[in-house]
Amino acid sequence: MKISILYFSKTGNTKEMANVISRGIKKVSDFEVGIFDLENIDDDFLLESKAVIFGTPTYMANTCWQLKKWFDEGNKYNLEGKLGAVFSTAHYAQGGGDIALLTLINHLMVKGMIVYSGGSALGKPFIHLGPVAIDENFEKSKKMFEIFGERIALKTKEIFLNKNI
Repeated sequence: MKISILYFSKTGNTKEMANVISRGIKKVSDFEVGIFDLENIDDDFLLESKAVIFGTPTYMANTCWQLKKWFDEGNKYNLEGKLGAVFSTAHYAQGGGDIALLTLINHLMVKGMIVYSGGSALGKPFIHLGPVAIDENFEKSKKMFEIFGERIALKTKEIFLNKNI
């Protein structure tokens, strides 16, 4: 089964967290992970993916314009019915990472995706909308991002391999 991670990264932080999420996904058996910046997407891999995770740096308490443009102009990708999740990076705690995530979640819903965050119901770490890595806790955030990837993979397996749901 395939999971794609799409991201934009200017400084490398969002790309780094995409790689950490991939490590978490790979803890669950039978997954291939494609990690793509917005300029280098493998169309076939993305379309075959059961889940797509989107990553954005936070700018002015919002998602980056590059990802917004991708959603606005990305009509060649049918995302309907795929599991969707989001993550962000920010320079500081009040930077608006949660607002950036909500903006992305709106796009996922418009595209007909099944939105999943990894949930707070699963206990610590509590991931309400998706993980946000801020500069002051960047290294410490990696464990949460890895757990996020693992939770997304487990939910993808549950939804797409269990025909009784």
